[in-house]
Amino acid sequence: MKAIQYTAFGNADVVTENEVPKAAITQENQVLVKVKAFTINPLDMKIRQGYMQQVYPVQFPFTPGLDAAGIVEAVGSEVKNFNMGDEVMVSAMGGTYAEYCVVPEQNVAKKPAEISFEEAAALVIPMATAQSLLVNVGNVQAGQKVFVQGASGAVGAALIQLAKALGAYAIGTASGEGVDFIKNLGADEAIDYKTQDFTQLVKEADLVIDCAGGPSQNALFEVLKKGGTLLSITMPPSQELAEQFGVKAQFVSSDLSAKNMQYGLQLLAEGKLKPSVAQTFTMSQAAEAQNLVSAGGVNGKVVLTVG
Repeated sequence: MKAIQYTAFGNADVVTENEVPKAAITQENQVLVKVKAFTINPLDMKIRQGYMQQVYPVQFPFTPGLDAAGIVEAVGSEVKNFNMGDEVMVSAMGGTYAEYCVVPEQNVAKKPAEISFEEAAALVIPMATAQSLLVNVGNVQAGQKVFVQGASGAVGAALIQLAKALGAYAIGTASGEGVDFIKNLGADEAIDYKTQDFTQLVKEADLVIDCAGGPSQNALFEVLKKGGTLLSITMPPSQELAEQFGVKAQFVSSDLSAKNMQYGLQLLAEGKLKPSVAQTFTMSQAAEAQNLVSAGGVNGKVVLTVG
């Protein structure tokens, strides 16, 4: 099978398309999926650049990929909920930049018939991350104020939509076309971080979620109410500042298993969640697609099609 692999740490020059042995089931709980689409995630580039080697060591050649949508090709003897031919969406810790991937059953969800493989792949990580942040950890209640820093990316877009579905007042930051993008997703307020100061515009937030990272994170403490919570998916927030402002702050590593896609799938069925596909490439254009995501400013997901 064809696979996109990293041959060493480095820039996009190390991204190559290789012929490798076809993925195969080795455990009874695994599902073999013929991949139709996968997406580019920021973590893919961090792994490529060697930044994740302490926590997620890889050996070369390495096939990246955290998500995919496709068709079940085979199932292990203990798999209960899926059969050959089922259209599915999956999460993984590597291996989806390929024509086939193998994942445990717990990481597989049925793809709704009304969305394409590209849209399904684009929803996997955002849905699971948004449910982890808003429901599992944030425990958002109707009427609360939720502020998302970096709301025009795929995860931010899902957070705005899920927050609204939970009855929260949702505010997000973006720039340029991203401002209208998040307004169209239902944001109650959309702040252009290039021309506006969110610390002057947002007050007394119950929950702040940092999807952007960088030096602006410390300023997020200023917009929280006493006893509020800052959750980050980019870098651990300062515990010293959390104590100073009388709030809670934590880094959240999302559980990407299928159980955390269920709320998003329910909202999708109700028409309350839209997939956000920014641009589509073919698998052989993976290096170009990674460079686009690395450059920033993409509203939604960059998706690669297979076959």
